[in-house]
Amino acid sequence: MPKVSRTGRPVARRKWPVVFILTTGCLLWLCTSKPSNNSSPKFEQYFVKGEQLYSAHCSNCHQKNGKGLGKLYPPLDTSDYMSDSLGKVLCLIRYGKSGEIIVNGKSYNQPMPGIAELTDLEIAEIATYIYNSWTHQKGIIDVKETSKALSNCRDL
Repeated sequence: MPKVSRTGRPVARRKWPVVFILTTGCLLWLCTSKPSNNSSPKFEQYFVKGEQLYSAHCSNCHQKNGKGLGKLYPPLDTSDYMSDSLGKVLCLIRYGKSGEIIVNGKSYNQPMPGIAELTDLEIAEIATYIYNSWTHQKGIIDVKETSKALSNCRDL
């Protein structure tokens, strides 16, 4: 028999646990999803492919979380170098670098091998992934922009 209030009306069951769980789940999904301005199919394609390429070519040194590897390899997450140097980052992916690089005021001096076999599109995909992961939200790094930057690579 259902509970009855003082007025004689049936009292509805409390649904707060279900509502709380659904609300919490939706909030978590919204907080962890990519920004809405980056939800185009092209962005999604670049991001997903870029994540795969990053895992295969970059994460051993820069780590899956983008935090780098101690004093050996610099972070990509919260990196002033990345924030200031998109063109240089694209060139580094293709051609690599030897010698010192300063990231967030710290010196790193391990050689970074380039990945010459990557196409301009694949470099754009990696860039889209790293520039939209962790603390970055730059949006798509288009292949046209990437090709232009790669054609201007000079001494890094």
